[in-house]
Amino acid sequence: MNDLTDPAAGAPVARVVALHVHPVKSLGGLAVAAGMLGPCGLEDDRRWMVTDPDGGFLTQRQVARMALVTVARDPGGLVLALAGQGAHAVALPPVDGARRMVRVWKDSVPAVDAGDAVAGWLSAALGRPCRLVYLHDAGARPADPAFAPAGATVGFADGFAVLVASRESLGALNRDLPTPVPMDRFRPNLVLEGARPWAEDGWRLLAVGEALLRIVKPCSRCIMTTIDQKTAEIPDPREPLATLARTRRARGGVMFGQNAVVVRPGRVAVGDAVRVLEDGPSNLVAA
Repeated sequence: MNDLTDPAAGAPVARVVALHVHPVKSLGGLAVAAGMLGPCGLEDDRRWMVTDPDGGFLTQRQVARMALVTVARDPGGLVLALAGQGAHAVALPPVDGARRMVRVWKDSVPAVDAGDAVAGWLSAALGRPCRLVYLHDAGARPADPAFAPAGATVGFADGFAVLVASRESLGALNRDLPTPVPMDRFRPNLVLEGARPWAEDGWRLLAVGEALLRIVKPCSRCIMTTIDQKTAEIPDPREPLATLARTRRARGGVMFGQNAVVVRPGRVAVGDAVRVLEDGPSNLVAA
């Protein structure tokens, strides 16, 4: 594989080795072989969200047990499941359904409630009152204009439409950790392989399959990275954050992976070559 030292403009630097969709923010994710990258990221990614009864978003930061709820796509909706509680099918709310404002960080977003039945099932599963909502309006939430180009949007992801991560960078991090962690701690959408560790810090514009992605900023990490995604337990409340604080601290926090926005929608698939059309100096800005 070539890296950014390759003199040929747009030469392949890596390949896509995994694609992950998280239909419901902070619940279980799905590995897919291919998907469409649209303005809000991979199709179905984080278009659903669990909220408290007042519309505030809930994540594993507050409810680690959310990691245990699995999600399967179903024609016309989803199937949620939890060991010991069985499965629950939920239909996609109607596009003309009444909107209610829900909150994601500082943003208020119009969403459609998925109904009392799934709210009751999720409340029992998570041990607290909650609702499930769906975002029909793909353009309703702009990405942070301090980093993203005008017109860039995001669904219910924390800040940007796509999260890109590298196996080589995870390997470099794991060599510094007392106990290695798997990639699912970071919940990326595109996992790449073939470039040198941390090469993604210098990437700006990527061609992946039919799509173009603009890298906008490193992804700051939180306590969710300490949660085992298979057990919802926290083996070590310090890691990997303590090691990232030593090795990847930057303005805005400790970083792993790169946030991206979709410049040109298109289909992407496992095995696709990744080409860097624009690069630059490291975007890991010292704190």
